[in-house]
Amino acid sequence: MAKFDLTAKNCQYLDRHLTFPLLEFLLQKNVYDQSSLLKFILETVSKTNMVDYTMDIRERLTLEKTLPEELNQRRANVLVTLKELQAEVAPLMKCMEELKNPDTLKDSKSIIHALQQTLDYDIIQSAQKLAKYLYECGNYNDSLSYLYICMLVMEPNDKNYLSVLWGKLAVEILTLNWPTALEDLTRLRDFIENYNFSPIQVLQQRTWLIHWSVLVFFNHAKGRDLIIDMFLYKPQYLNAIQTMCPHILRYLATAVIINRGRRNALKDLIKVIQQESYTYRDPITEFVEHLYVNFDFEGARKKLHECQTVIVNDFFIIGCLDEFVENARLMIFETFCRIHQCITIGMLADKLNMKPDEAECWIVNLIRNARLDAKIDSKLGHVVMGTQPLSPYQQLVEKIDSLSVRSEALTLLVERKHKAKTQESGEGHWKYY
Repeated sequence: MAKFDLTAKNCQYLDRHLTFPLLEFLLQKNVYDQSSLLKFILETVSKTNMVDYTMDIRERLTLEKTLPEELNQRRANVLVTLKELQAEVAPLMKCMEELKNPDTLKDSKSIIHALQQTLDYDIIQSAQKLAKYLYECGNYNDSLSYLYICMLVMEPNDKNYLSVLWGKLAVEILTLNWPTALEDLTRLRDFIENYNFSPIQVLQQRTWLIHWSVLVFFNHAKGRDLIIDMFLYKPQYLNAIQTMCPHILRYLATAVIINRGRRNALKDLIKVIQQESYTYRDPITEFVEHLYVNFDFEGARKKLHECQTVIVNDFFIIGCLDEFVENARLMIFETFCRIHQCITIGMLADKLNMKPDEAECWIVNLIRNARLDAKIDSKLGHVVMGTQPLSPYQQLVEKIDSLSVRSEALTLLVERKHKAKTQESGEGHWKYY
């Protein structure tokens, strides 16, 4: 399934360290030639300070066991540089220990204030360099400690503050700390939206943030709602997707399909998929088109089978496979039932890629759990559907949700235009929050 593999496209917008889990995942799936992929990983890791990982890749490539002189020299240089940077930030060590101490945590604000007042700016810069160096060595937990200090002490107008925000988000992702990663993601997004970037720069920042956020959203309990809100209902991010990375529609479509509570987003998703169908298509977006645009149930059935193969080989959404299949079958069933009043179980089983007995049990459970107005005639093998008008209350809720999202988008647009006019006229100065 190399045809539908998005790893190469996604890695363009990910930090080098974030690409390693994706590449290792591809090695397990045998999508590409193992030797070629290992050589690419070796080339990538050689640009970091992860000497041990380099040795591991060399062993898997069955290269000579003795380390080249270059690697030995690099290891020595890394250790020397680490000692030098640690010596530069020695005044920070005591304060860091105090921050980690539960007894003094309640007084952390005063400690931070003391850091800002007493520490030299060069020490803070050295801490940021050490955090970056530890990160390049693959020592993410120690890097996080210094990044946390830098984020607290640095002013938002510091030239390195944005790098610290990106670095902390990367570390939280690599250490699988999803709740904190979501907080960092929100903080970084707010900074990007409020900083005085040029139009090209802000588009680049948003594109990178979109790709990093996919890792967070599909691993956080609230991520399935948040990815829809950000990618589909924030115009600036939807524009970035359409302009720079239409392949992200795969993940947006997956989020909508597996999220039963956001079926009202389907109409907006379908519009976007149709608009971008000339630039990007894959089995997941085509499944939505076949089912809701063409009402081609046979095509949707075939695409559902292809979707399973795509998801199994996609690092970002492999964990959603069972939910995707279950909800995709439900969508086929619901759409089919809106068109037909009496359906044979055999026909439904064929549309759902199931055996007739399995389909009957699945439909019985679905009717019971979802409280659908339907009856099964086991003798004739029929499912007889009743009328299912959408309640006025549900229609009102969906309209209010849509209006709320659009109102927020318009408010942000008005504020942005007002801010631009204010800056041009020189009436106001930039404020950081």
